[in-house]
Formats: sequence, C-alpha cells, structure tokens
Amino acid sequence: MKKNIAIIMGGYSSEVEISLQSGNVVYQNLDRGKYNLFRVHILNEKWVYVDENETEHPINVGDFTTIVNGYKIKFDCVFNAIHGHPGEDGTILAYFEMLGVKHTSAPFYQMAVTFNKRDTLSFLKPYGIKSAISHYMNKGDKIDVDFIIKKIGLPCFVKPNKGGSSFGISKVHTKKELIPAIEKAFEEDNEILIEEFLDGIEVSVGIIQYQNKIKVLPITEIVSENEFFDFEAKYLGKSQEITPARISVKQEINVKKAAEKIYKTLNLSGISRADFIFVKDEPYFIEMNMVPGITTESILPKQAIAAGISLQELFGSAVEAALNK
Repeated sequence: MKKNIAIIMGGYSSEVEISLQSGNVVYQNLDRGKYNLFRVHILNEKWVYVDENETEHPINVGDFTTIVNGYKIKFDCVFNAIHGHPGEDGTILAYFEMLGVKHTSAPFYQMAVTFNKRDTLSFLKPYGIKSAISHYMNKGDKIDVDFIIKKIGLPCFVKPNKGGSSFGISKVHTKKELIPAIEKAFEEDNEILIEEFLDGIEVSVGIIQYQNKIKVLPITEIVSENEFFDFEAKYLGKSQEITPARISVKQEINVKKAAEKIYKTLNLSGISRADFIFVKDEPYFIEMNMVPGITTESILPKQAIAAGISLQELFGSAVEAALNK
C-alpha cells in the first residue's frame, strides 16, 4: 500500500519563495509508484494541502490531517522542504514529534542548534573544528565599532545569526560601513554574527543518509561573480559552482573528514550541506545547512547527480530512512 507523503514548503521567513521552489522539485521527483504525494503549504496566513488542480484543502493543526472529498487523510511521513523558520530551526519538527509523525529531518533539537550559527560554532570548537574569529551581538547591545574592528579586522562579514539564502549579509570594508551592515542584519534577526574575512577557496559539501549509511557527496567549489556568495550568486546565476572542486587531494581528504566529523558530532540525520573556506590546506567551517536548497539551481542536487544518485533516489532514500526510524 502506498504511503502518504506530505511535502511541507513555504514557511514564515524571507526564504518562503525559495522553499516553495524546493518543495515543488521534491514533488516532481519523488516516485509516484511508491508514494501518494501531497504539497502542503505552511504559511503565516494558512496551512493548506494544494492539490493538482491548485485547490486548497485546510490542514487540521490539531492532528496534521486534511479532508478531501469527505475522506480524512493522514500522513505517514513529512518531507521537510521549509528553509528558515519554522522548518529549519526545528520548531515545526517538535510539533511533528509530539504528534508521532515521522519526518525527513534531524530531530528538532539538532535542527535548532545547527540553525543557530553561534551555538553550532560553540558546540564544535572543543572537537577541533576550525572556524573564523567572530563577535556575537543581540539587538539593542551597544555597538563599539573600534572594539569590533580590533577584534575581527577588516574586511569582515556581518550576518544574521539565524537565517539562510544570504539574506541580511554584508561584506564590510571600512569602519563607516559597519553600522549600516549591522542594522541590515538586525532586520532579519535579533541576533547577529560579525566574522573575520577568510581569503581562500570556498567549498560546499553535501552529507546525506543514503541507503542507511552516511555519504559525503562530491565537493563543489564556489566562485562568485559578486563580492561573496550572496542571493544573486546562489539563485540568479552570478556564480560558478564547480563540481568536483578544483582542490588538492590533501584538501579534499581534510574537508571530507571535517564534514563527516561535524555530521556525526552533532548527531545529525537527513539531507545536509556544510560550507567551508580553505586557509591553505585547512578547511574552516562556516555553517551547516540542514534544509539546503533543492531547486534546479541548487548545489546539493547537482552533487547527488555527480555521485550517480538521481533526485528520485535522493529524495526517496530520505523518505525511506524517515519511515524506518
């Protein structure tokens, strides 16, 4: 008997449109011979199942079911394609876990930790994972520009502590640019990180559960036409994403080892992507993406294909791992 799979997409953050694209890619590629597929839009104003005719059916938030033609539909598994809040930060996953609904992501606690850049870096530091020097701020804190520059140096990056798709991120070159960049980041989050600039090759490493094993995918080198890997570079073609990356054997071994160590240390599961910058041969960890983009322009699907894994196999493996938990 086919399993009912709810593909949740949308969310409450600036990444809502990207999430809808990701969710539709999952919907188009999961095996309909094995699963009944349901697109579920989780939005500020409504939770609805959207059928093939674009008719909306309300979701009962009490038990996460829907009624179609008089029949109550329960879901065997949720495929999480929500970037940002409430999918990537673990909020909605805590809800599913309370209801006993299986899902494709890591447990809600791990999702909450990895979504918080500061907490992730703090968690990993004792395990020898290298990262850039950083300064953390809450909204309302006094801004001591001279202290920050002395600690971090210039240029530097200012970014929301919780967020994705490069919304709210600035590269700061001068003292004059720092406060506007901080204000921009605070528009996305009430917590921000200011990090030193690392001058080196940037790479992204997909780590997934595939056929009941942790698998590190081929590495992608990121060459942005812009100052950094911002929204335009990620989604509007303003970058080269080269898979496999043009790195040495030593760099490849080091970054794969670091990526797998992070995945295991944080006790993660599901589909993920870790970003690094090389300082000589050493990979410096930037951040972990636990609901990475899976649009047709996204890095991880291209890495999977380079590894000989079709999107149907990639998404199907995630669903089967969730069903077997």
